[in-house]
Amino acid sequence: MNIRLPNPDGTVRTYEPRTDPLRCTAGGPFTSRTVFSAAHVVADPYADTTPDSPAAIDWDATLAFRRHLWSHGLGVAEAMDTAQRGMGLDWAAAAELIRRSAAEARAVGGTIGCGVGSDQLSGPATLAQVRAAYEEQLELVQSTGAQAIVLASRALAAVASSPDDYLEVYTHLLRQAAQPVILHWLGAMFDPALEGYWGSKDLDVATALFLRVIEAHPGKVDGIKVSLLDARREVDLRRRLPQGVRCYTGDDFNYPELIAGDDVGFSHALLGIFDPLGPLAAEAVRSLDTGDVEKFRELLDPTVELSRHLFQAPTRFYKTGVVFLAWLAGHQSHFTMVGGYQSARSLPHLARAYELADGLGLFSDPALAETRMKSLLTVHGVSQ
Repeated sequence: MNIRLPNPDGTVRTYEPRTDPLRCTAGGPFTSRTVFSAAHVVADPYADTTPDSPAAIDWDATLAFRRHLWSHGLGVAEAMDTAQRGMGLDWAAAAELIRRSAAEARAVGGTIGCGVGSDQLSGPATLAQVRAAYEEQLELVQSTGAQAIVLASRALAAVASSPDDYLEVYTHLLRQAAQPVILHWLGAMFDPALEGYWGSKDLDVATALFLRVIEAHPGKVDGIKVSLLDARREVDLRRRLPQGVRCYTGDDFNYPELIAGDDVGFSHALLGIFDPLGPLAAEAVRSLDTGDVEKFRELLDPTVELSRHLFQAPTRFYKTGVVFLAWLAGHQSHFTMVGGYQSARSLPHLARAYELADGLGLFSDPALAETRMKSLLTVHGVSQ
């Protein structure tokens, strides 16, 4: 059977879906790398909401997807930007998500880290209010037993008048951390409100301050998660980290080479693209566990085209493609997102995402993916 897919220029192409999915086996945690998948949330499709409404979550489907990731040995990075944090997922829903996912992780023995931010604040805030908001979220995450992932704060970026303000807030927070945390540097391509984070738009200057924070708190920083989409900069930064501090790549453009590493070192991973790639990514990392770098690259390199497509500018809308692929793969019964963000990418963009994912064998049930893709195309007037 063929499927007619729309091109960006208004024409239609014919694509023949594959019938043999990639076969990946479940397994336990990895030995060579620490790997987190940032996970999306599943919206409640029957909730009577508007884009400004509080998030309505399908908890059963959301938690089932996390069990899927854990079953392949991946850790779950919870309540991150992949979960639409700051783009539809309000703090009340994020807090409930953290509680439920952490409880589920304890029940199944899964690894989990949860985002700590300041997004309960609305409107202009003072430095003291940003500090207090961070404290509230850190307390919640620590109470669940999950590892804290300290997110970049829009409120801090807005209120900070100098690099010293970043030092003050992070110093205060790290002193209160009961266990080592992961510090998350999210680039402006993922969130324009974070332009100039760490006190400067000059990334070399910002990096210097970032390293000062880490170096001043030995034992309080497990690692850093870098999402700047700049492989050279990430390699330089990881080589400058204090002994024992990990670099978790968040580079959804260059992750195979960064995880594989070089003669000096390598990056661990905390990636949004590992949401749709979960089983395949796990299979690849298991190759690294046996020292087979060639097999790792053979499995993961072909996925970069899909990742670059999903994360193309405006990058922050990559979540739409992630949720779309989860629907096609059968992880949820609908293509609906909190905040209505299912409309954030065009039909040609989604069609290409389907084609690339199908070509990689990501759909365990290719016929289901084809049927769902055709139903979306038909709704948009592309006859089959």
